Amino acid sequence: MEQILKYFPWLDALGKERFAALEALYADWNSKINVISRKDMENFYEHHVLHSLAIAAAYGSVLEPAGQTILDVGTGGGFPGIPLAILYPQNKFTLCDSIGKKIKVAGSVAEALKLDNVTAINARAESLRQRYDWVVSRAVASLDKFLPWVRGKYTKGIICLKGGDVESELEVCFSRHMLDPKKVMVSDISLFFKEDWFETKKVVFIAQ
Repeated sequence: MEQILKYFPWLDALGKERFAALEALYADWNSKINVISRKDMENFYEHHVLHSLAIAAAYGSVLEPAGQTILDVGTGGGFPGIPLAILYPQNKFTLCDSIGKKIKVAGSVAEALKLDNVTAINARAESLRQRYDWVVSRAVASLDKFLPWVRGKYTKGIICLKGGDVESELEVCFSRHMLDPKKVMVSDISLFFKEDWFETKKVVFIAQ
């Protein structure tokens, strides 16, 4: 929690309470369904919660306006969707994953936190008919695979948490999917969070 408050000191009491409750909720679920590696639970807030909030650190200004809808594709146990839903209670989040047991965890955590701005759906993104303002994701697949999944699903843009060779992934998308380079921004998370773990992590912003 110290890491969360270091970067988001303006959190209100309810936000602090919800973030503080996350570790115990996920530890309990993880004992039943392995959604987070045992080793990663030792660094739960840094590797999962704070990593999710890198989207807010980099591009929070576009997510702040109230009434927006955000689709989290391949949310797994609820990342980045649940931390972002805590941070932005004024917006509606749809958490989507094709693996039933994982989305069950995400939905149960949201329910336990009384996050009435979260809906959890067991489905593939391609099957969703609704359009959302934003699509977010965390290390779900290569951008070459990901872009076709969410085509036509958003009106404002995509914000992805990525590692690895992002530049090479984008080059493929520029040629194969006719993605306009002028609509893409890549930010190093180390600009926002100083922990060593973030040195190779990035946020990719793709405007509509």
